[in-house]
Amino acid sequence: MGEEVEQTNFTREDRARYRHKIRRSLDVFAAMLRESRFEFERPLTGMEIELNLIDENADPAMRNAEVLGAIADPDFQTELGQFNIEINVPPRRLAGDENADLERTLRASLNSAEKHSRTVGAHTVMIGILPTLRREHMTLDALSANPRYKLLNEQIFSARGEDLDIRIDGVDRLAVTTDTIAPESACTSTQFHLQVSPAQFAAYWNAAQVIAGIQVALGANSPLLFGRELWRETRIPLFEQATDTRSEEIRAQGVRPRVWFGERWITSVFDLFEENVRYFPALLPICDEADPGEILERGEVPELSELRLHNGTIYRWNRPIYAVVRGRPHLRVENRVLPAGPTVLDTLANAGFYYGLIRTLAEAERPLWTQMSFSAAEENFHACARHGIDASVFWPGLGYIAVTELVLRRLLPLAAQGLDRWGVSPGERDRLLGIIEQRCLTHRNGAAWQVQTLHALEAEGHDRQDALHEMLRQYLPLMHENRPVHEWPYPSA
Repeated sequence: MGEEVEQTNFTREDRARYRHKIRRSLDVFAAMLRESRFEFERPLTGMEIELNLIDENADPAMRNAEVLGAIADPDFQTELGQFNIEINVPPRRLAGDENADLERTLRASLNSAEKHSRTVGAHTVMIGILPTLRREHMTLDALSANPRYKLLNEQIFSARGEDLDIRIDGVDRLAVTTDTIAPESACTSTQFHLQVSPAQFAAYWNAAQVIAGIQVALGANSPLLFGRELWRETRIPLFEQATDTRSEEIRAQGVRPRVWFGERWITSVFDLFEENVRYFPALLPICDEADPGEILERGEVPELSELRLHNGTIYRWNRPIYAVVRGRPHLRVENRVLPAGPTVLDTLANAGFYYGLIRTLAEAERPLWTQMSFSAAEENFHACARHGIDASVFWPGLGYIAVTELVLRRLLPLAAQGLDRWGVSPGERDRLLGIIEQRCLTHRNGAAWQVQTLHALEAEGHDRQDALHEMLRQYLPLMHENRPVHEWPYPSA
């Protein structure tokens, strides 16, 4: 979302030229797929983690420019809100004890960022939604200085033609109206990237869609927004609504939302990019001068910048990525369903479960997605976002089953098989999947800990705002200790 843009005003001619150029790019992409011009021999994984910034009172700290200046590390980048930053983890393989090494280097980077953030009066927090965030924080002034964010805000509200209503019915009920996309900045996420071949892409994307709900149930860490207890993973409905370009009438016509689970299983990565071009008008119709067809005819690799920029404004929960690195193109599945936190170790356990399970399912002789409807996968996704680790889902051959029982009985062994195929060491495999197992046995993930701690503090006499601040103060040292969340104590313990 933070890619730099220079053009800020668009004419009708700009939009017509962009439509022509992006369709041309789609044709070139199809030709590249036919000719198998992609790197995939040594698949790499990657990770992005979005962080919140707070001040000494545990309130949002609107100073990401100062924090990034203090950190002075190119792996850390700006995000939508001034109280957000993001760390991009360099790509690496999964084999051996790479995850253990990643844990050490990632903790070192985050600890260094925390140290430098303190010099400008801020602290970093890995959490899905900052519990102390209030409605009055969500104004246009909360957006980061990158011109792209202001431009996106203008284009989304221009497309809508009206203010945005956010309605979430959970344990409590939230109903707010906003004239800015700033509420989207409340959603801080973890993204997993997996490089795959064109031939494998559909199987891996379909598998990622099948397990998206399970991931959310296990990793939920966003139960609170604007002082309300809502869904266990409130990021999901908030993100779906906070960047919606559709008015009520347009929604009623069945026009697809830009934050999208999808509507069908696919047979090729081309299906997703074609849907992008067919269904979604451009938010940022910016063209470069390059002709991708001529570049391809010369035997070179086109950047397909229009296709990539357009893809970046369609927020699929599992997004296709086309990129060119050192002159070679590749494809990735970007898994975007999980919140940030609670700890580095929990994050890597989530990653191990995802990478292991998706490989086994993608390589299965009888794929799961041939045994269930796409709508069932979408219903699982929203049920798991609403109920978290206590959710039940539909699963082929089992009917409706508790997520924890499904994971313990069926999915952990499959994830272990997949990690073996990736070449992960047995010790590291068992360490990471053991954390997922204990989460299921204790029914304790980040969302469960936040809610139970909040309720305990309120039972002690704290009002809601005081309890939210105190809960976050208790969260921080546990996060830094890197103890998996199923071991975190409650105030009464």
